[in-house]
Amino acid sequence: MPNAEIDLLRLIRTEGVGPVTYRRLMDRYRTAEAALAALPRLAKAGGRASSPVVPDIGTVRAEIDRTAKIGGRLLFLGQPDYPPLLALLDDAPPCLAVLGDVALLSRPAVAMVGGRNASANGQRLAEKMGADLAASVVVVSGLARGIDSAAHRGALSTEGGKTVAAIAGGLDVVYPPENADLQRRIGEAGALVTEAPPGTVPQARHFPRRNRLIAGLSLGVVVVEAALRSGSLITARIAQDAGREIFAVPGSPLDPRALGANDLIRQGAVLTETAEDVLSNLPAEPVRAAQTADGYGLAEAQSDWLSDAEISPDIRGQVIQLLSTDPTKVDDLVRRCQFSSSAVMAILLELELAGRVEALPGSRFALSPDVGI
Repeated sequence: MPNAEIDLLRLIRTEGVGPVTYRRLMDRYRTAEAALAALPRLAKAGGRASSPVVPDIGTVRAEIDRTAKIGGRLLFLGQPDYPPLLALLDDAPPCLAVLGDVALLSRPAVAMVGGRNASANGQRLAEKMGADLAASVVVVSGLARGIDSAAHRGALSTEGGKTVAAIAGGLDVVYPPENADLQRRIGEAGALVTEAPPGTVPQARHFPRRNRLIAGLSLGVVVVEAALRSGSLITARIAQDAGREIFAVPGSPLDPRALGANDLIRQGAVLTETAEDVLSNLPAEPVRAAQTADGYGLAEAQSDWLSDAEISPDIRGQVIQLLSTDPTKVDDLVRRCQFSSSAVMAILLELELAGRVEALPGSRFALSPDVGI
């Protein structure tokens, strides 16, 4: 792997560098090498006593080699093969590990998600709809028990049907255990995709990232049998925020597993009973496709960043004073402090790397809950 990509992966795996922060660093410094060199200074300016922990070259090479040994491939944000719909997200993953047909990630796709404890009828419907959809589009899901597994199985049952499984753990980790054969089949006939390095065992905190992948890869999301508080509704919300179409299969109001999908219909989701209901309402592109990702995308790359010498302690102090644990938009910070957006963005980057604020999608920032300002 070229040295430039090794530097990219080192930056991505650096302590405190999430997807939004990564994009801001690359917008400002253009290369990962330059961004890595600037990290200690930026973190110190933000109030951190020690430099962020950066993995050494050997550690990163080991991850690359292990991915290749599995048969996987790494895709970096900005590269030609990176999924274009996923790249539109504010917090698009800087690096993906893919096993299988990488080209599937860039084909028109529909996601199907739902409860792990799905009924037999729900699973049968998901399997049939997955099979019918796979004749026209790639079917994306999360390889979980219940609806996800049924959607994958249905897609694989169609001649020429393709499916993509977004997973929470490493490519070499089977989860859930009973889906070992299904995961193998998808890796051979479709594609597995994850943000996690090899060997990562799925934990609760990994699943929101997995949900983001499902939503980001798809033009629309179909929800089948989702409770009012479920990961499926989180996926639908992410998709809606990204301008993707939302579809929901109605169910009995007496079944708690149907209440989430029914509520989505009440809020305007397309009532869905067949694959044709999905295909006839599927947009050619997301609503936001003509825009740059809100926050720190191409527009910020055009802006003029200030040097450290141009940022006075007074400016830093006022920006910090305006922040809270509730997310605040950058536009509001600029308006309230009346400093240039370049100055505010530079200060926020320093505070992020110091671990004092969290960067969130939608150009929003919040004080870290466990760190005082």
